[in-house]
Amino acid sequence: MERVLDLYKLPFLPDIPVVCMDEMPRQLIGEIRKPLPMKPGQPQRHDYEYIRNGGTASIFMFFSPLHGWRRVSVRDRRTRQDWAQEIKKLVDEDFPEAKKIRLVMDNLNTHNLTSLYATFDAVEAHRLASKLELYYTPKHGSWLNIAEMELSVLSRQALSKRMENKETLCQRTESWQQNRNNAQARIDWQFTTEDARIKLKHLYPVIHAS
Repeated sequence: MERVLDLYKLPFLPDIPVVCMDEMPRQLIGEIRKPLPMKPGQPQRHDYEYIRNGGTASIFMFFSPLHGWRRVSVRDRRTRQDWAQEIKKLVDEDFPEAKKIRLVMDNLNTHNLTSLYATFDAVEAHRLASKLELYYTPKHGSWLNIAEMELSVLSRQALSKRMENKETLCQRTESWQQNRNNAQARIDWQFTTEDARIKLKHLYPVIHAS
């Protein structure tokens, strides 16, 4: 926990960016009946019944808090290979000039360097791995990942309505991403290591004098 909090306190270094990564599933469902339009004092109304349109999609969020930059990708699945392909894009397209990328994630079993070796040949996997410095949030501490907060903003601002298909989901997320990036929207993180030692005292080991 403190390792992640200490990371957030570091000064902005353009060639060593801090990037937070998280993901979430999104169910693809459609309307059975056409929603009733808005009226004065009354929001648009949707029937509680819906149609399942092909399962779910996975949303990958990469967010650099100090840059005010984020990238949202929509994939059919969230396998090791999906994560590895997203990391390759992070290294080669998002931050190609970076000496090192400090990447904050939760402990999902696909979020590790072995996924790179399971997807690419050894030389390519090593090249990508050498660009990463991994920081994991502790168990039951995923809220320390700022990308989780950004996913919450995405859900409220762009995904509050039903998504009928992957194409609609991609259009919504791309439009939201562009608007947020143009505004260089940031999240004001205030929780510090000192706060953790006070508010989360129960998580720290207790040393008894002999």
